[in-house]
Amino acid sequence: MTNFYGEYTKVWVSVDCIVFGFEDNKLKLLIGKRRMDPGRGEWSLYGGFVGADESLQDAANRVLYQLTGLKHLYMKQVGTFGAIDRDPGERVISVAYCALINVRDYEDKLREKYSLEWVPINDLPQLYSDHNLMVNDAIKLLRRRLNTEPLSFNLLPEQFTLTQLQHVYEAILDTEIDKRNFRKRIKQIDFIEKTGEIDKLTSKRGAALYRFDYKAYKEDPSFKL
Repeated sequence: MTNFYGEYTKVWVSVDCIVFGFEDNKLKLLIGKRRMDPGRGEWSLYGGFVGADESLQDAANRVLYQLTGLKHLYMKQVGTFGAIDRDPGERVISVAYCALINVRDYEDKLREKYSLEWVPINDLPQLYSDHNLMVNDAIKLLRRRLNTEPLSFNLLPEQFTLTQLQHVYEAILDTEIDKRNFRKRIKQIDFIEKTGEIDKLTSKRGAALYRFDYKAYKEDPSFKL
């Protein structure tokens, strides 16, 4: 192979995955303690280096599948992080991706295999390197897209109550929302439909269950809340 760029210093490229879940009315992040140097034992996001035969997206999908066992997740690129001293081991540029999953779909044996924990966003410890910055940027991205994309439904089971949906919005925005106005706006969205079933597990009085109609949304992908 011809070495066209031999005169330049090589730089490592990695992906870091910011995996959000929703549980106990809180937005949570999946993190673990590093099992390698540098930073062994520090709380960290989960990531990996990009292979020579991989695109950034392919690498992120690989890492997410390895981590969660789930495919076709909601995933967005958050940004590129390339401070010269961000990694004391080598010159590493990292591209961060955020993903949203329903915690119930995540097999606990995988969490145990990788020694991971679901930690509420408001209780995050100091993370390795610039990972806290990545998480902050990911939350900003979610908040920008929350009212124009149906991303919140990725954090919920297929059937949900309007109260559960409101709690997801409140968790992402980190603020309380007026119940009456929220429900008024929700009922104006054609893609959210009643299932005819009642939730008697999380509601003493019994609450109507709804679902998001992805098929209808794909036919007319306009969403505004």
